[in-house]
Amino acid sequence: MEQKKVSLFNLAVIVGALGYFVDVYDLLLFSIIRIPSLKGLGLTDAEVKIKGTDILSIQMYGLLIGGILWGVLGDKLGRLRVLFASIILYSLGSIANGFVHTVSQYELARFVTGLGLAGELGAGITLVSELMPKERRGIATSLVAGIGLSGAVFAYFIKVWCVGATGEGWRTCYYIGGGLGILLLLLRVGVLESGMYKNMAGTAVSRGNFFMLFTSGQRFKKYLTAILIALPNWYVIGVLISFSNDFATDMKVKGAIDPGKGIMVAYAAISIGDVLIGFISQGLKSRKKALLLFHIITVIGVIAFFNLQGATSATLYWVCVLLGFGTGFWAMFVTMAAEQFGTNIRATVATTVPNMARGSLAVVVAPLFKSLVPSLGHFQAGWVTGVIVFVVAFVALAITPETFGKELNYIEPQ
Repeated sequence: MEQKKVSLFNLAVIVGALGYFVDVYDLLLFSIIRIPSLKGLGLTDAEVKIKGTDILSIQMYGLLIGGILWGVLGDKLGRLRVLFASIILYSLGSIANGFVHTVSQYELARFVTGLGLAGELGAGITLVSELMPKERRGIATSLVAGIGLSGAVFAYFIKVWCVGATGEGWRTCYYIGGGLGILLLLLRVGVLESGMYKNMAGTAVSRGNFFMLFTSGQRFKKYLTAILIALPNWYVIGVLISFSNDFATDMKVKGAIDPGKGIMVAYAAISIGDVLIGFISQGLKSRKKALLLFHIITVIGVIAFFNLQGATSATLYWVCVLLGFGTGFWAMFVTMAAEQFGTNIRATVATTVPNMARGSLAVVVAPLFKSLVPSLGHFQAGWVTGVIVFVVAFVALAITPETFGKELNYIEPQ
């Protein structure tokens, strides 16, 4: 009965949403200021393209490693401790980005930032999922993501304000991100730990055992499919939109294309989609049907993207909006992953799954795309990569169990 009294806008939801807001700001900031920051370090146009991809991959490796680290600690030490420890680390990491003077220093700073960014969303979604009644769980986690994802829009306007046309001032963007994270820690007072976690913590059950995900074929299948469902998200953001200027050249799009602006408009649409999908899932009484709908919208957006030959830059940005809205399922896929596993490894799953999905850009999607570019060119390599990504994602969604309305107060057996 106590759980049903929890308000949809309780402090845990607010802190989770604002934490994710700063998380997304810092996560996407490099992609948004990639060109001016690397040129500010003295790199040529050719070096910017190569080193930009390398630095982004290193950041993703930080997310992969941090996802495992924070997930395990979230089940061993508690959701709140991880939530705020991760905020501290990525805030300090973001500030460090503003002091770099070499590519090597930049790579290290992005790795540390990625390490910190890995913990916030999983801990926040786990905490909110366990605090909210099951009837409103999906809406609450969608609000966390919807508000949080608007951090990318904020990052773009901060870039416009600080960097402008001169290309200078990019360091200030990082200082602002770090400062916002530190200010967020002031909201920690009053946030309650999950009652499910506290009840479990008093028992002798094994907690945060990452290897439990691989000791059962059924658990491993659920874990793997939970990751693969989100492959389209980082294909769209990490390939199509991040390198939209290169695709635009191949398709002879009229007008200059700013990938940072593409990311901004896409994430504005993603934030809207992430809120709506919670209500759609609620209306359909199904996580899977809601995810299927958004995957189909994304496919339509990808088809539109590869049919932009001779279009204007404004049309390309509108297609980015469509792509963004279609990939507005981030909170839902993380929520569904969390709902599939017991309290003793839930934080491990909810933290590692989104970061494995993010990391898929570095270890699967980007390498596949880059390996195809020399023989096929940007355009054909892009759509071939997309076909592979979506086939895998649709198969993963088809074999994933429905989790809508599932009771979460249970322990995963060893």
